[in-house]
Amino acid sequence: MAASAAEETGLDDYTKDGTVDLKGNPILRSRRGRWKACSFIVVYEMFERMAYYGISTNLIIYLTKKLNQGTVTSANNVTNWSGTVWIMPILGAYVADAHLGRYWTFLVASAICLTGMGILTLAVSLPSLKPPTCLDVNKEKCKQASTLQLAVFFGALYMLAFGTGGTKPNISTMGADQFDEFHPKEKAQKLSFFNWWMFSIFFGTLFATTILVYIQDNVGWSLGYGLPTIGLAISILIFLAGTPFYRHKIPNGSPFTTMVSVIVAALRNWRIPLPNDPKQLHELDFEEYTKQGTFRIDSTSSLRFLNKAAIRRGSSDRSWKLCTVTQVEETKQILRMIPILICTFIPSTMLAQTHTLFIKQGTTLDRSVGSHFQIPPASLASFVTISMLFSVVIYDRLFVKIMQRITKNPRGITLLQRMGIGMILHILIMTIASRVESHRLKVARENGSPQVLPLTIFTLLPQFMLMGTADAFMEVAKIEFFYDQAPETMKSLGTSYSMTSLGIGNFLSSFLLSTVSHITIKNGNGWILNNLNSSHLDYYYALIAVLSTINFFVFLFISKFYVYKAEVSTSIKVLADELKDKKTKG
Repeated sequence: MAASAAEETGLDDYTKDGTVDLKGNPILRSRRGRWKACSFIVVYEMFERMAYYGISTNLIIYLTKKLNQGTVTSANNVTNWSGTVWIMPILGAYVADAHLGRYWTFLVASAICLTGMGILTLAVSLPSLKPPTCLDVNKEKCKQASTLQLAVFFGALYMLAFGTGGTKPNISTMGADQFDEFHPKEKAQKLSFFNWWMFSIFFGTLFATTILVYIQDNVGWSLGYGLPTIGLAISILIFLAGTPFYRHKIPNGSPFTTMVSVIVAALRNWRIPLPNDPKQLHELDFEEYTKQGTFRIDSTSSLRFLNKAAIRRGSSDRSWKLCTVTQVEETKQILRMIPILICTFIPSTMLAQTHTLFIKQGTTLDRSVGSHFQIPPASLASFVTISMLFSVVIYDRLFVKIMQRITKNPRGITLLQRMGIGMILHILIMTIASRVESHRLKVARENGSPQVLPLTIFTLLPQFMLMGTADAFMEVAKIEFFYDQAPETMKSLGTSYSMTSLGIGNFLSSFLLSTVSHITIKNGNGWILNNLNSSHLDYYYALIAVLSTINFFVFLFISKFYVYKAEVSTSIKVLADELKDKKTKG
């Protein structure tokens, strides 16, 4: 029936990237996908980001002021939770790619997120679930939260983290799936998708770091958490309303099983020499891949040892001893990205500071604007968002256009070059943060270390603004890189790499903070104490700047040897040729 419909309408009207509707039928390009479908997806992500940043941005303030935790404990609790939020997408990607598909995995996970948000709202609303208020700077002297109070609060937080593990890797991947790789016009739209994706979702972040944070600090935590809970519920309904317009990719089995089987088969065949002609390796016919809506990949010479997994062994050919060339190449593509992934850990550790120590610094400064208004310290994070919004627009509309003329690359510059620029900005940010903190400590000493220094909170503005510009390079490129370079059948896993980077970066921040605090306190000159005026955050920031510099040079070395995967379609070549034609005509 689907075949006859295709004959009547013409094959060109159907998508060629293997996307189908929820029933598995081929779909008309004009009726599903593209920006129309993405609009529903983007709306959900805006509300989800509003909920996440409405919690994470001000979480350190809630932990210190309402649960009476110290600086190191509260900062580590924030980064440990954030780390879990960003590490869980590996599980969500596995479930989507191997079993349920992105759409159903997302729906189940979003229901878990909504439940977690509901319980969290109750936890901050009911007096019985919080310890008495304590204004003492030394939080160890205050009455601590009971086991039950901590269990409810952190149980809800980690339920939310578990749910986001299923939403985060699938919602952005599903958005990118709405553009056909084999259609030049849609491919061009896909190249801009991640820029505008980040632009759109950061409106949710901006609302969280301004309006929600203000409500939490000045009106109440109940309303501050209740609003994003209601918003999340509405956004799920909006996502469901877009169901008739979505394109879907069929689950193709566990990517981890494929990767392990390739490695095991290669090890079992390690004594057998590779044939000179790659065509003698095991591979299926094109028709088999077409039936599955996937793509065949030719053999390459990189990571050559893994090619042994495709050596035919006659009667002994069976699972875990023989894999197709395509399975081998898919495994290579995932493994090749791992060194780049490792180089993103330090930048992600830096990002963790914007929701922990940067915010704690703000609590010690003069937050007055006029005679009546006080800026919530966490609202400084809104400047990261504002800076990023402007940077993404300038990058997409101006920088890319200029670089296209110079490089003839449809992206303007390569994804790794874009990430490298972001890393350079990170070094600059931590250098500035160290200098600013050194100045803050000098003012504290000159004024007898009062709780609020005669220094405006806007002193911290440069490090927040530059962080937004760095994100426009580093974070956008990171998401697009891991999606773009992942095999077609492992896109959710590829997308989860960028989130794993943030997760490990947060855990690394916890480890670094605890280790530095322990060592420096042991030596009698603590760098991170409950009283920041007696601390040396300037030294700590300088340490991160040094680590970022070392990481950047390692990244340069690794990038030099990275080989981008071959395009599965000719769309990118068509776009490059159009750029050359424009220059010739010009």
